[in-house]
Amino acid sequence: MITVHVHPVCLMDRVPKMQLSASVSLPGTGTMAYRILDTHNQSTQPGTYKIRFDQLISHDITYVGIIQSARASGMQRFPLPYGLTNCHNSLCAVGGTINEDDHLFGLSAAQKYGGIYVPANQAVLHQYAREMMGAVGGMILGSDSHTRYGPLGVMGIGEGGPELVKQLLSHTYDLKAPEVVLVYLLNAPKPGVGPHDIALALCKALYDQGFVKNRILEFAGPGISSLPMDFRLSLDVMTTETGCLSSIWETDEVVREYYREHGRERDYSPLAPAPGAMYHRMITLDLAQAEPMIALPFHPSKAYTIREMNDHAGDILRSIEQDGEEQCGIKLQLTDKVRQGRVLTDQGIIAGCAGGLYDHVREAAAVLKGASIGNGGFSLSIYPASMPVALQLMDAGIQQPLIEAGVVFKPCFCGPCFGAGDVPAHNSFSIRHTTRNFPNREGSRPGDGQLAVVALMDARSIAATARNQGLLTAATEIEYTRTKALLPPFNGGIYAHRVYQGFGKPEPDRVLQFGPNIGDWPKIELLGEDLLLRLASVIHDPVTTTDELIPSGETASYRSNPLKLAKFTLSRRDPLYVERAQEIRALEAQRQQGILPAELEGFLAHLEPAVAIESLHIGSLIFARKPGDGSAREQAASCQRVLGGLANLAYEYATKRYRSNLINWGMLPFTLDHTVDFEGRIGDWLYVPQVRSRLQAKEPYFPAKLWKPMSAPGAWTDMTVSIGELTSEEREILCCGCLINYYAAQTQERGYG
Repeated sequence: MITVHVHPVCLMDRVPKMQLSASVSLPGTGTMAYRILDTHNQSTQPGTYKIRFDQLISHDITYVGIIQSARASGMQRFPLPYGLTNCHNSLCAVGGTINEDDHLFGLSAAQKYGGIYVPANQAVLHQYAREMMGAVGGMILGSDSHTRYGPLGVMGIGEGGPELVKQLLSHTYDLKAPEVVLVYLLNAPKPGVGPHDIALALCKALYDQGFVKNRILEFAGPGISSLPMDFRLSLDVMTTETGCLSSIWETDEVVREYYREHGRERDYSPLAPAPGAMYHRMITLDLAQAEPMIALPFHPSKAYTIREMNDHAGDILRSIEQDGEEQCGIKLQLTDKVRQGRVLTDQGIIAGCAGGLYDHVREAAAVLKGASIGNGGFSLSIYPASMPVALQLMDAGIQQPLIEAGVVFKPCFCGPCFGAGDVPAHNSFSIRHTTRNFPNREGSRPGDGQLAVVALMDARSIAATARNQGLLTAATEIEYTRTKALLPPFNGGIYAHRVYQGFGKPEPDRVLQFGPNIGDWPKIELLGEDLLLRLASVIHDPVTTTDELIPSGETASYRSNPLKLAKFTLSRRDPLYVERAQEIRALEAQRQQGILPAELEGFLAHLEPAVAIESLHIGSLIFARKPGDGSAREQAASCQRVLGGLANLAYEYATKRYRSNLINWGMLPFTLDHTVDFEGRIGDWLYVPQVRSRLQAKEPYFPAKLWKPMSAPGAWTDMTVSIGELTSEEREILCCGCLINYYAAQTQERGYG
């Protein structure tokens, strides 16, 4: 089904041809991706991009922090359209008034600065962007990792909040010219095969090898014409899970009709690769060979065909039990879920930007027509992606047969995707057409002995499984009639009545509405010269997700109070981390008073040359082999910083966005050579001298010393850490201590600190 090609490819007469020898055209030439990047570029330096986006979008886990940071940095108004949606915390049942307090802050900010405010339960952010934002050839930056609008001819990039702050201050998003990978689609998928099946197969083929990491996927080929728009959109949003930077698709009449249906035909224009377009790599994807898939814990790339899953259920379930015990310390009991040669599942969810689209719910209704999900333990819930989609389902008569079958419809909400809705029972097996299945992302608390299994599947096969009362079933095994009913008209009046459209109409005298939980960022110090870093957590898992660094779900309700939210840092992965970090921060507080903590005197005395207390900067350090996969939430970095964190140490960073978050929050993204076997443990000290000077001198490597408390005071181990490539601005941000300080210094509203 999927073939990867590592050599450059030329698209001639719309047919890809391998380029095994040097070509007159450089890879990237003639691609849609480079054409769009070039039109948004402010840089005059070849090979680098400084991008100004057309629009921004955030949800209610991130927009308060972004606006607070931009205010502290001197922002007076939103200089470009900025959509504030409320789809992540509308159902969290903790914290009293804090969710709605934040929503009212968002509305007052949209009024004051001239923004777009989408009230809770109107739409998930990506569906609102698809329906109402963007134009072919445009670019949107979102503070959510699944910011992907490629089938609309729009390049979406998901980054941490500080990158949106830069845009709000009329600065740029900076990157080296990314490689472009051609995804060449052939043929058409079989009935019963949906976009999640294709997406999970792509994740399986691409993620572990890093084949498309930080690259742009460019979709072309004759297979595109066979795909309805909702199919394309749902496949595209899952490209985030391959590790790519962004995506773009060629457009056609199906795309034109989508824009027309949403009252935005003026935003459509044809988009296709230029004749002879050159690509760095290629993926050939034969849609006709796709089978229904299931991705097992704890990553979308751990995918099997449903046929394989049922045929080898015992062995596969035992491997999940082992993974659960190794990663979460919880012993699952899954092999007893094998019944009648199939796996018995307990819960189905079809939701959000991946699953809650009209076509997928319509197909699920066709599969379940006249059937029942049963009155046993299995349940099925559907969360439409927007209120206009929910109304279309009602108008087409699609909701009724699903409700009659036992399905429950719920609000337009992202909660099931990150543990804030439909948390399954301990040891349950939940199948979901959502975006992720990372450890405890479904809301379980391993610290309390809880863990559930979340597997990703397409809505069609979830419905087929529901038809068999939870026994795992591929939609291709079920005979059903695909409905031919016409799509009811899109009703934009829903948004016209409820969405605040304030771009270009700021009200400077408007007072921001603060709830008692909304706090300003605490003071963050300048980076010191000589760093003394204590290991507060050591994680040797192959990959560490942002959900492990700062858990999602109910903890995110405290997103607008940096100090309260920081108390949840690593709480589900290393519960003692916060206590350790606070102890290290207390040592730095003593140092700032001119007192050298007694516990440091012994081993610091053995350093040559001697270190002055004035130049020392004490902070905490996290080691993880490959941190930062998953969500773009900046809190994965900012919470460490609030607790006194100064650096991460890794062999590599899973995503550009997490590394950028570290830098923007003044944390050094140190790396080790892959050949080095790091032996540091919690409580060990890493001394890195002359960090500030070496940053300013643009040096890539930093000599360091590791000391273990159980060894003799003079037994320092020499080592070298790298900082990687940094722009001049990034070096200044690190020296200033964080992005807020950097911009505050520029505007001279206050000093660095």
